[in-house]
Amino acid sequence: MRPLFHPAIEDVRPEAILHALADPSRAAIFAKIMQAGCVEACTAVSAVGDRVIPKSSLSNHFKVLREAGLIRSERHGVEVRNHSRWLEVEARFPGLLAGIINAYASDAGSELQAAKTTASR
Repeated sequence: MRPLFHPAIEDVRPEAILHALADPSRAAIFAKIMQAGCVEACTAVSAVGDRVIPKSSLSNHFKVLREAGLIRSERHGVEVRNHSRWLEVEARFPGLLAGIINAYASDAGSELQAAKTTASR
């Protein structure tokens, strides 16, 4: 199996984060991972609103989030567990993620609002 790429925190770029979170589905997936702390099954975050994201699209969304440095994915047998790297990214770019999440939350995303509350604790 091919190893998963995770950039070192020093290599994480703000433009990669902005690109990754520019897609509302990816922002919602990231918010769910932040809220849960760790997501063991990718399908646990496949529903965004009243829409279910196909597995192929979901895999790509996780790849973009991972390569942007927003999540860390670890293989455990046949499962891939995804963890938020919020604290690392927040330490490198203070306020960037909160600003993005707040912008989505103000637009109406109740899931993102819950994630914002979780992240501010």
